[in-house]
Amino acid sequence: MQIPIKSILVFHAAARAGSISRAAEELSVTPSAVSQQIQLLEGQLGTTLMARTGRKVTLTEAGERYFSMITAQIEQITDATDSIRGFRSVTTLTIRATPTISNKWLLPRLGSFLEEHPELEVRLDGTNEPTDFSQELVDIELRHGDGRWPGLFVEGLVEEEFLPVCSPNYPKAGTYAPEELQNQRLIHSVKAQAQWNHWFPLAGVTAEKRWRRVLFDRSHMAIDAAVLSIGVALESTLMMEQELRSGALIAAVPDAPRIRLVTQWIVCPHAHLRQKKVRIFLDWLRKERDDWKSRPAQGQ
Repeated sequence: MQIPIKSILVFHAAARAGSISRAAEELSVTPSAVSQQIQLLEGQLGTTLMARTGRKVTLTEAGERYFSMITAQIEQITDATDSIRGFRSVTTLTIRATPTISNKWLLPRLGSFLEEHPELEVRLDGTNEPTDFSQELVDIELRHGDGRWPGLFVEGLVEEEFLPVCSPNYPKAGTYAPEELQNQRLIHSVKAQAQWNHWFPLAGVTAEKRWRRVLFDRSHMAIDAAVLSIGVALESTLMMEQELRSGALIAAVPDAPRIRLVTQWIVCPHAHLRQKKVRIFLDWLRKERDDWKSRPAQGQ
């Protein structure tokens, strides 16, 4: 019995997306049409390929084997079809990331990724709101938090170092003793995991007075405020890489103790790791991370 190629392609789309509704949206058909094609394929193969739980689908052992066996061939068919049509196929990769890592770390590097992969069109969604992957068309996310999101692929981006920084034009820049910072205006990034009340005890300082504060709900605003000499910020070397390298920010305290944390995480459904575009981005992201780790920022 000949199995219709349409059923195979529909199964592949649903397995890759990890969702019947997402596959339907991608294929411009109804979710019931996707389900019917998968049922047809299962009937002709004589085995169950997918287990459905609400909006999500999970591959059975047979489904996993079948998906891995057909993926390379389907990608070859897609590439060949685009080649015969005489145009370069453009695939959209949708990335969600916090505003700070989007602006301060990812965006300065994004040009190299686009140069290496002209076949990909990137959409960068800068927000702190975590992705509901069952509802939103996001391929991969750089998420701020503690890394505890059950059911998702989660990988720490890199261990960050938080230290006090200020503009070189700030009074006594680079020469403060830790206890002297209590007399300065302290810039707070209110959503950051590293805070001044964590750093002062690490530096052996007991709070003796109410601090003069200015508060921001985004770390990139706190970094920019420090560049403008508004005060002293406690920020991550990952996020203020450009400012440290250019000398726009310097360490406020010589040999300052550092808070070391992983606060940024690579997050996506496990099914998304089967997508070629996601694997390409992950390989590039890990390379950029390793390059960053090997080249400490200046001005610290």
